[in-house]
Amino acid sequence: MDLGLYFRPSELFADQQPDWSLQAIGAHVRFHDKRGLPDLDGVQIAVLGVCDDPGHARSRGVVKAPDAIRHQFYHLFVPPGRFQLADLGDLHPGHTPEDTRHALSETIAELIRRNIVPIVLGGGQGHTFSQYLAYERLERTVNLVAIDARFDLGEPGQGLADTSYLSHIVMRQPNYLFNFSNLGFQTYLVDQPGIELMDRLFFDVHRLGELRANIADAEPVLRNGDALSVDLSAVRRSDAPGVARPGPNGFHGEEVCQLMRYAGVSEKITSVGMFEMDPTRDVDEVTAQLAAQMLWCFLDGYRSRTNDLPWLDRKRFTRFRVAIKGHEQELVFYKSQVSERWWMDIPYRAEQEARFERHHLVPCSYGDYQAACREEVPDRWWRTFQKLS
Repeated sequence: MDLGLYFRPSELFADQQPDWSLQAIGAHVRFHDKRGLPDLDGVQIAVLGVCDDPGHARSRGVVKAPDAIRHQFYHLFVPPGRFQLADLGDLHPGHTPEDTRHALSETIAELIRRNIVPIVLGGGQGHTFSQYLAYERLERTVNLVAIDARFDLGEPGQGLADTSYLSHIVMRQPNYLFNFSNLGFQTYLVDQPGIELMDRLFFDVHRLGELRANIADAEPVLRNGDALSVDLSAVRRSDAPGVARPGPNGFHGEEVCQLMRYAGVSEKITSVGMFEMDPTRDVDEVTAQLAAQMLWCFLDGYRSRTNDLPWLDRKRFTRFRVAIKGHEQELVFYKSQVSERWWMDIPYRAEQEARFERHHLVPCSYGDYQAACREEVPDRWWRTFQKLS
């Protein structure tokens, strides 16, 4: 597949690259320039911009986000560890929104096939639908995680947009969405029918206040994700003024950076999208700086990946079996001897093995194991069991 058909160099680096410090990230990136796309051999992470805003006839300032983030990101110092980055430039807007979705989903799918993690700098969060379509093209069931103050279900019959992408994913047939997780929803921004729908579909959603009380609760959620979609409006306005829908409450800057590091460490995360940043509203480029630091934290987590997955090599894990009185299923836990992280083994029918082999071993916390020892079935176990039944 020739990705060069879809991309043009970023306006920042089309003719000449800045004179970065030798220790700056930009000095170690392969850029798309006038000579064409960079060589992707050995590349582990690829940055790409999408200057498009699905669902808005008149584009918002979010279409200017990719270069605003790049400008801050490439001046940061390289985190420890060895990995190779490439910048593919910006996606050509198609003649129709469908053309843009096709090009973006094809690109993400191709990069995943090459074991390269794409980082999409948008644009509107409606591009999360294209992230999902990439896994559909790969015929791979997907766990989607959104860092978002809202669920973005939209109104019945609403077209694809940043406020409705999730309903388009849920209604898509055939459906490859196995699980949706929300981190940081704010109850006063979400209607009760939306919360009830999340419960009926056995999706797991986490309120902002609960996560802020213990941000580590998000780690197993991100470890279970395949695709991550970040709405920068989930960060409070004082830390991120340059977003499409600023609000007084939300994650603090250091908290959302911690979430990005958890995502980087997760061996399952294979695509990331950062959306809804609006440089026209930014004050002193604070939001662009935060987005750049979030990317840095993702890289810092990525270089710490250890291929620590129970379905690859169970000899590196200690198994714990917990019997619960009155419960037909014995609960089985695995603890990594390398990272000391925990997983739960969820039983499922043998005929479903091919489809669910990546989803029955569910990341969990030591607290889930402790709850099982108290003869309490962890909520995470029960929700996954319902989906696999």
